[in-house]
Amino acid sequence: MDQHAVLLSDAAWKRGHTVILALALISWSACAFGYATDPRQFYASYLVGYMYFLTIALGAAFFVMLGHLTGAVWSITVRRLMETVMATVPLAALLFLPIAAGLPTLYAWARPEFYSSDPDLRFKMVFFSPAFFFARAAVYFAVWCALAVSLYRRSVAQDRSGGIDAIRKSVFWSAPGLVLLFVTVTMAAVDWLMSLEPHWYSTIFGIYVFAGGALAFIAALILISLALRRGGVLADSITVEHYHDLGRWLFVLVIFWAYIAFSQYLLIWYANLPEETVWFRHRLEGNWRWVSASLLLGNFILPFLLLISRGAKRNLRLLGSVSALILLMHYVNLHWVIMPTVHQHGFHLHWLDLATMVGVGSAYGLVFWRLLRRHALVPIGDLRLGRSLRHQTE
Repeated sequence: MDQHAVLLSDAAWKRGHTVILALALISWSACAFGYATDPRQFYASYLVGYMYFLTIALGAAFFVMLGHLTGAVWSITVRRLMETVMATVPLAALLFLPIAAGLPTLYAWARPEFYSSDPDLRFKMVFFSPAFFFARAAVYFAVWCALAVSLYRRSVAQDRSGGIDAIRKSVFWSAPGLVLLFVTVTMAAVDWLMSLEPHWYSTIFGIYVFAGGALAFIAALILISLALRRGGVLADSITVEHYHDLGRWLFVLVIFWAYIAFSQYLLIWYANLPEETVWFRHRLEGNWRWVSASLLLGNFILPFLLLISRGAKRNLRLLGSVSALILLMHYVNLHWVIMPTVHQHGFHLHWLDLATMVGVGSAYGLVFWRLLRRHALVPIGDLRLGRSLRHQTE
């Protein structure tokens, strides 16, 4: 393990904290101005930024629990970075408040006159009611926070005590935790994204959202690791062999996301039911069709072709470039899901899209950066760390 692997230096931490704090102050001031001048655009833009960073944090929780269950030794050197991203999940409960405040603006079903004007949807009145909506959200946050905080605390406690007791407990809770994570993320995707257009429904929409978040998280993890490497941190702990495995995960998830996206489209196209096809019709009107085409190109075809060879997954510059592309396309994907409810007939960028993204991102960045300083950057108490450092990809 290299000399910089244990803790981030004070000088590097202060520089990063100053930059993130400045971005937070500027962006949240801009968000406040945007809310005052255009509330509808603010709420829609904010929902995109909110879901962008939340899905990445939930993707981190998935990989932390998957690593515990499978006993994947190769991932131990990057597990603390995964856990630190995962530990930002509790912030989502606080950042949900603007969405709660804008419920009638974002969601047609939250307006009192909606069901009286559309009797065909009266059977959804109980499920899509503000009280039940908030109750479900409280359950989601309770589950996510309990899983994230407990797994993170056990891991950092192991740095001090060592042993295998923390590993056994993490493995024990990861099995039901993964089930709960899948169920709650699926339901949250229905509540917060699919219900933006209450007539439309898809049985695999939750998996589509979760797959996008998992893919974006691996891309973010690669970029975080590479940024630390350029600063001389974890350069010997996260080797080319580890990047190769991260690249393989990136490649697999690109294919899986494309499979789910195509399956969702194919089933709706084949059934040809008006209440289902209208969702895709809005996303093929005007210049939205070019955004749809960019998703196919940027989130599947290009990453697939660039990562298909073994050498590409070991080329750190190429791997970083593809990861940056995937993070960009994750935003495009969520923008494509949410914004046609505001701009139905054409793609339209607004300055609030940037302001809310930077605002929510800076809030997550501050929490992530502070957690990164408190503990070792690798789980030094894990007895398998030595094997992970010597890991060789087959």
